[in-house]
Amino acid sequence: VQLQASGGGLVQAGGSLRLSCAASKRTASNNGMGWFRQAPGKEREFVAAISWNGGRTVYADSVKGRFTISREYAKSTVYLQLSSLKPEDTALYYCAVGYRSSASADSIQYAYWGQGTQVTVSS
Repeated sequence: VQLQASGGGLVQAGGSLRLSCAASKRTASNNGMGWFRQAPGKEREFVAAISWNGGRTVYADSVKGRFTISREYAKSTVYLQLSSLKPEDTALYYCAVGYRSSASADSIQYAYWGQGTQVTVSS
């Protein structure tokens, strides 16, 4: 499974972006998907995850109420709507496909990873 993430860019604090991630195989539709991010000099951290049918979502505390994860089953695509962005949201954002159908915040539960899309928030 290959993942293609897009939608990153440079935005001012308080602005919004929508990230997309398309999986190359329809089989990914039956798996949980997630977003992680890594800022320079920091470890990769969990952002949000969604179950195979979108019935359950999980968010990091730092993004709750500001970010929204969703997916389009037929296209094996997951989205991340970023709103009320802060400079500390600046990072390389990665999407991933899980081994299982559930939503997970644990990176170990993810089998395939995309190349990342850069989000930069200026103050």
